[in-house]
Parts: sequence; structure tokens; C-alpha cells
Amino acid sequence: MAIEQPMPALYAGLGCRRGCPVDVLEALLQDVLQVHGLDATALRGFASIAGKADEPGLQQLAARHALPLVVFTAEQLQAYAPQLSHRSAVAYAHSGCWGVAESTALALASLSHASAILKVTRQVRGPATLALACVR
Repeated sequence: MAIEQPMPALYAGLGCRRGCPVDVLEALLQDVLQVHGLDATALRGFASIAGKADEPGLQQLAARHALPLVVFTAEQLQAYAPQLSHRSAVAYAHSGCWGVAESTALALASLSHASAILKVTRQVRGPATLALACVR
């Protein structure tokens, strides 16, 4: 008889253009979870960069899932640059961060455990990006 392993906690990092609708963010999240065989019940929170703290779509997504939306400054995210799968000059020009989705996912996971890793690298859907991190 196989013993089922508990699903690791997941931390979602999100980036988006101003005015990105919650339905776009939700569809991206659901697609990524489905493709990777992950369950939304493993999500522990959403994260983004501080400049997006007032973004309605991000706030609505967090509320839909009854999870916190945690934001980080570009300075706080610099420590995660070596772990990024992709460095975006466009993201850096707009935010001071090389990759919002991956950096914020790693930063959020690191709040609960020191050794966070990317479970799903940066995924893009139109105006939104998403990455998932977990702890080792």
C-alpha cells in the first residue's frame, strides 16, 4: 500500500500590467495548477511587488481564494535574482526587479522557510505573469 505524500505548500508570485482583470489572473492560475497537477488548496498566499499593492485584480484574486496578498519592495527582491529562470529588462525598467512573479513567489515562500525553490517558473498569459514557489 502506497503512502500518499502531503502536497507541499505553494506560494504564488504574480506580476501584471495595470488594470489586469481578475479573470485573467484566475485563468492563468487555474491553467498552471492543472498543467502541473497541483491543487489550489496547497496555496498559502499571493505575492507581488509593492507598486501593485493597490491593483484591483490582484486584491480580488486574493479575496476569492481567502488568502493574503503580500507585497515586497524591489530592494527586498534583489536577493532572489540568482534563482530566476528569466531576467526581464522590461520588468527591471518598470519595477527595479528582474522578475516580479518568480522573485515574489520565492520571497513569500522564504517567509515561512529559509530554502525556497521555484516549483513552476514564470508563466505568461497576456498582461499577467505567475510563478509558484515551495520550500524544500
